[in-house]
Amino acid sequence: MSDVESLKAEVKKLSSRATALKMDLHDLAEDLPINWQSIMEVAEKTYSTYEALETKRAELKELEA
Repeated sequence: MSDVESLKAEVKKLSSRATALKMDLHDLAEDLPINWQSIMEVAEKTYSTYEALETKRAELKELEA
């Protein structure tokens, strides 16, 4: 598998994880004040996943150029 294909697979995996975490954060917000204690944990996971996704997308764009 080439670097580009490998990176595309990684971006796809991160994108899927990011979408799932976004939905978790959304569901958590809808159910407030229930489980308010987990806001920071879910938000931090969501933030770090989107940060990684942005980084990998930039790497992919650079490789494809």
